[in-house]
Amino acid sequence: MVLYTQDYEEAVTRMGFFKDWGSFMVEGSRSFARWEVENARIILGDKKRIWLLCLMLIPALLGGWAYADEIGQALPTVIGGKEAYSPSFYSLYIFFVSIFVGVGAGLISGCIGAGGGFIIAPALMSAGVKGILAVGTDLFHIFAKAIMGSVLHRKMGNVSVPLAFVFLIGAIIGTTVGAGINRALYNVNPVLSDAFITTVYTVMLGFLGFYGMYDYFSAKKAGHSGGAHDTSEGAGMTGIAKKLQSVNLPPMVSFDQGLIPGGRKISWIFLVLSGILVGMAAGIMGVGGGFLTFPIFVYILGVSSLTTVGTDIFQIVFTAGYGAITQYAIYGFIFYTLAMGMLLGSLIGIQVGALVTKVVPGITIRGFFALSVMAGFVNRFFALPKKMVAMGYLPESLAGFTKVMDTVGMYLFFIVIALFGIWVFGAFFKNIKTLKYED
Repeated sequence: MVLYTQDYEEAVTRMGFFKDWGSFMVEGSRSFARWEVENARIILGDKKRIWLLCLMLIPALLGGWAYADEIGQALPTVIGGKEAYSPSFYSLYIFFVSIFVGVGAGLISGCIGAGGGFIIAPALMSAGVKGILAVGTDLFHIFAKAIMGSVLHRKMGNVSVPLAFVFLIGAIIGTTVGAGINRALYNVNPVLSDAFITTVYTVMLGFLGFYGMYDYFSAKKAGHSGGAHDTSEGAGMTGIAKKLQSVNLPPMVSFDQGLIPGGRKISWIFLVLSGILVGMAAGIMGVGGGFLTFPIFVYILGVSSLTTVGTDIFQIVFTAGYGAITQYAIYGFIFYTLAMGMLLGSLIGIQVGALVTKVVPGITIRGFFALSVMAGFVNRFFALPKKMVAMGYLPESLAGFTKVMDTVGMYLFFIVIALFGIWVFGAFFKNIKTLKYED
């Protein structure tokens, strides 16, 4: 009986951990989405930034329309010759696909209130872009958006510079390692690189997707209707955070002085290790890493939610910039045409999505969040067997079946994103008079 009780308590503890971790991952994704909405408003609200965006789009349009072959021949292989981009080199088709992907990601960020970056790499890979190129391009897209918007939470007073600086040391190391793994695998076998990135996305999207479904049905059962952009600014600490902060291993980094009397301190080593983990995720997946930073900061390190949000956005700008330029661009793994198409599409999608949140119930938005993530999970999960056959890990006799799986996953994914987009734009135009009145 005692043994049964202990096993039950351990099971409850584990369930509590995964539930908390999932909620913090979602909150990290939401904080990134709020930053994207703010960024989009600043870019589209400034004529100079709009003109800059137009100038940045000119090379993408010309390269995709008139000079594709010439550009491909002119690029030396050391910075990414045409073969690095196969089979999706410069073309108007892939440019418009990238706009569609950007709109979908923007709608998710603006309407659902969760970072839409998790659909970008799966969508590009489904469209025929190599995984390493999708990752590098996504990082560059994040960096370009950050530079154009120039939105750092420092002006809001919720960035801990010492916390961010020490964390960035680890993040730079982690990004270098993560991107190095991607490049090394690509040099061995491009299919192996794709399979590795696909596996990482499958695990991450699977966890987030199943948690999102659990969260949606729990909220629906309880009758909650909280919106997509709800957030917590609590400063409570978990048991593990208290233990880590009790470790006196100088130098100690202080933070949260404005929220808690005397503030809090933690050893630099834990921040560097956390940064390495988040940086590796950014380098491998091409995302900002907020879905990991938030649970690590709040659950493990004991940083308040308010400080975590600002500091996370602060580090994302530098991590994405470092990773995009030094780990992917100089090796030829950034597709400028795609990046600009995604940037343009996301700016449109974010604005429309953010407006729709004013007229759509929060519980409905939660449901779409779960459905979108699950669609990404199915897409990557169904794509993996085909890559395993190509590498010889599964028998050639399964090639036909795995090809069908890959195609089904691709169509399901794009159908879900397209239906979501149609629903959001439908809600937007249906309520356009109401939205004008509110503005």
